[in-house]
Amino acid sequence: MSDSQSASDDAIIIKKYANRRLYNTQSSSYITLDYLAKMTRDGTDFKVVDAKTGADITHNILTQIIMEEESSGQQMLPVSFLRELISMYGNSMQSMIPQYLEASMESFRANQEKFQKAVKGSLAANPFTKLAEQNMAMMRGAADVLIPGSSKRRGDKSEDADKQEIADLKAQLAEMQKKMDALTKDK
Repeated sequence: MSDSQSASDDAIIIKKYANRRLYNTQSSSYITLDYLAKMTRDGTDFKVVDAKTGADITHNILTQIIMEEESSGQQMLPVSFLRELISMYGNSMQSMIPQYLEASMESFRANQEKFQKAVKGSLAANPFTKLAEQNMAMMRGAADVLIPGSSKRRGDKSEDADKQEIADLKAQLAEMQKKMDALTKDK
C-alpha cells in the first residue's frame, strides 16, 4: 500500500489508543493486528492514526505486522536482505530505496500473475489433463454398463450419446496403443 493509497478519502480509519488497542471506525469495533494483516492481504485500504494526536502511524503498524509475521515462524525476509536493508539507513542511496522496493514488488506481482496464467493455460493444454478427463468418462461409461440407470441418476446424456462416447474412447485408446507399440518397436 503506497502513501498515496493511505491518504485516500475512502481508506478505513483505524485508531490506535494508548492501551495499544486498535479501533476500526467503519465497523465500530476493536480489531487485532492479525485482522489488519488480513485486511492488507485482502487489499483493503486503511490508515492507522494515533487516537490522541491524530498522527498517521500506518507505517509503524505495518512494520509491526511484518515483525509479528516474521517472529511467528513464517519468515519471508532472509537475514542477508535484512542486513542489506539496515545498512542502507543513513546511506546516500536511502532516499531511492522505497521507490526501488515498490517498483520491484509491482514487477514481482505482475510476473506472478503472468506465471499463474501460464500455468493455467498449460494445464488446459496438458495431455495428462485430457487423459484424466477421458479416464473419468470411461469410468462413467463403465458405471453405466455395470450399474444400469446410473446415467439417469446423474442426469447425463442419453444412452446413445453415452455409447458414442464409449466408442470414441475405445478408438482413442486403440490409437494410443498403436502409438505405444510403435514407440516400443523403435527402441
